[in-house]
Amino acid sequence: MKVLCFGSMNIDYVYSVDHIVQPGETEGSLGVSVNPGGKGLNQSIALARAGVSVWHAGMVGKEGKFLVDKLTADGVNSKYVRTVKERSGHTIIQVDKNGNNSIILFGGANRSMTEGFIDEVLSGFESGDIILLQNEINLLDVIIDKAYDKGLQIVLNPSPYDEALDECDFSKISYFFINEIEGKQMTGETEPDRILEKIREMYPDAKVVLTLGEEGSMYMDGENVFRQEAVKVKAVDILYLVYNKRNDTG
Repeated sequence: MKVLCFGSMNIDYVYSVDHIVQPGETEGSLGVSVNPGGKGLNQSIALARAGVSVWHAGMVGKEGKFLVDKLTADGVNSKYVRTVKERSGHTIIQVDKNGNNSIILFGGANRSMTEGFIDEVLSGFESGDIILLQNEINLLDVIIDKAYDKGLQIVLNPSPYDEALDECDFSKISYFFINEIEGKQMTGETEPDRILEKIREMYPDAKVVLTLGEEGSMYMDGENVFRQEAVKVKAVDILYLVYNKRNDTG
């Protein structure tokens, strides 16, 4: 069984600020870092670090070579990554002294997928393989339909949750990975138990991982629901982590 992550690759420009900038305000940054990101890239790397053999499919601009290098360095197969004329997708992220953030996302090359490219990628996979998707690329509905026709298990993180998802046939999804906000957007419900119950009614064959922040997470498989408590962590400055990672000689 092979795992394909078909998704976004972004350049993240992270600015450390005292507070999130307000409309009309100019605020000096306390620091900046440029990092590889994108939901797709992050998930591919997480899988690879967990020991999974994973292929990544996506598109970057010419300035995004370091994103491909990052995938390769972490053991992700980048055979299906293409460089296009469009600028790479990127984000502008503000992180304040309390760890709160504000993000602007530019889709760029992530929005350059074509049906021909989708067919090329999926030709390397077969029934029973897994495809992991997010909503930061275009033609998501086409990818879902074609992957379903090939018999792939489809895992979807429907984020960001927007009108593009209205074109997607969620009945073809094998696994949903969602948080409480996305759960509410899908079902209209706010309570975790009701979110899962409603998804079971709407998509009885789908399995669901529902993350609950500091309250942990829940997993639903048919009538079975399991709950996991969260691991408590201490919030730290992301720029501090990046600096120490780059200067770690151990």
